[in-house]
Amino acid sequence: MLTRRQLLASAAAPLFAQQRRPNIVFILADDLGYADLGCTGDATISTPNIDSIAADGIRLTDFAVAWPACTPSRGAFLTGRYPQRNGLYDMIRNNEVNWKFQFDKWTYATSAEMTLGLDLREVTVGQVMKSAGYATGVIGKWDSGRAKRFLPLQRGFDFFYGFANTGVDYYTHERYGVPSMFRGNKEIKESGHATDLFLREALGFIEANKDRPFFLYVPFNAPHGASTFDKQAVQSPDEHLKRNEGRPRAAYRALVTHLDEAVGGILRKLRDLGLEDNTLVVFSSDNGGTGRQNGPLRGGKASLWEGGYRVPFLARFPGRIPKGQVSHQFATTLELLPTFARLGGAKLPNAKLDGFDLMPLLSGQSQRGREEMFWEQRDNKAARSAQWKWSEIDGEEHLFDLKADPGESRDLVKTQPEALAKMRSKWQAWRKEMDGSEPRGPFRDY
Repeated sequence: MLTRRQLLASAAAPLFAQQRRPNIVFILADDLGYADLGCTGDATISTPNIDSIAADGIRLTDFAVAWPACTPSRGAFLTGRYPQRNGLYDMIRNNEVNWKFQFDKWTYATSAEMTLGLDLREVTVGQVMKSAGYATGVIGKWDSGRAKRFLPLQRGFDFFYGFANTGVDYYTHERYGVPSMFRGNKEIKESGHATDLFLREALGFIEANKDRPFFLYVPFNAPHGASTFDKQAVQSPDEHLKRNEGRPRAAYRALVTHLDEAVGGILRKLRDLGLEDNTLVVFSSDNGGTGRQNGPLRGGKASLWEGGYRVPFLARFPGRIPKGQVSHQFATTLELLPTFARLGGAKLPNAKLDGFDLMPLLSGQSQRGREEMFWEQRDNKAARSAQWKWSEIDGEEHLFDLKADPGESRDLVKTQPEALAKMRSKWQAWRKEMDGSEPRGPFRDY
């Protein structure tokens, strides 16, 4: 028979093991250009806090999202599944009047943005991590459905503060004149710049859950919407505008430096609470930047050129990820859900996942990345296999060797017919697979 002390120790063991599980913080920028960080190429934009994640860990130079714009890109991360599997394969679009900016609060109330969302049969990363005993939170841009049934608290998250549609004014937090901020399932009205509010709530979530393992997803909306236009400058705080006065894309730069300060606040909070050494911090962007913000890459947001979906990726985990690494191995956001689940000891959804555990690559134990990746954006298509990239954009085929030509400047479509046919065939086989059906719902062992 066990003694009282042995019984107490046995009861405490699961809690102790749970407390020793690593925390996970995933910070996502919105429309950040591939080269618009100090550590990715632009030393004229001050991002010391974001850069420190790379300095203390790893930077991947060949990291992609699953769709070149926000809604399907985020849905793919949340489910670990291609947009063509999870059903959120395009933007949640209103009709053409949306693009003419003629919406009012009455027509907006019945629009697609207000009524559609991520398929309720899909299991999200929030549900995965919560099933393993994690406190789960979303702070920022949810963008997977604004109706109550699609909101984070119904999708496995314990805490939600932010907005649920694709974009809001940074100060009024409105879209088409409609207040769009939530705390949990309740619409709220607050004052302040969105970046500052999201930082405040992130710090509060970390403080509230410092004694248990937590998974915190912080999808900032910065620097979305700044573009290069002076008329958008009102979205950037005066302090940051003054720092960037006279420079090209001043409003955009201001939102990036403001975002960097918020990231610094999160990192300091982890350090001050003694959580730094037991926390994986990941930073990335939801898609490429708008306009010419993607450095050496061709194209930008909403395109299937490399600049549309290749994004920065930085990760830090003291003791698990060696400092100062730069890897050129290919990987995607589809890898994040399996990575977080394995790290937290969580079960995976009983559905076909399209990624793998990235920790062996991040920790330096493996030099093997993803071999293949496929994209479909309405009538445009792209496939990646090893160094080859095939695409069909606006009805025209292209073929590039990305290892030799990441800027897609030398089209090999006429000189490499065998590679062209092989890549086209791979995309067609993938698309056929996407049309098949597979179970969704309950969890399975890893």
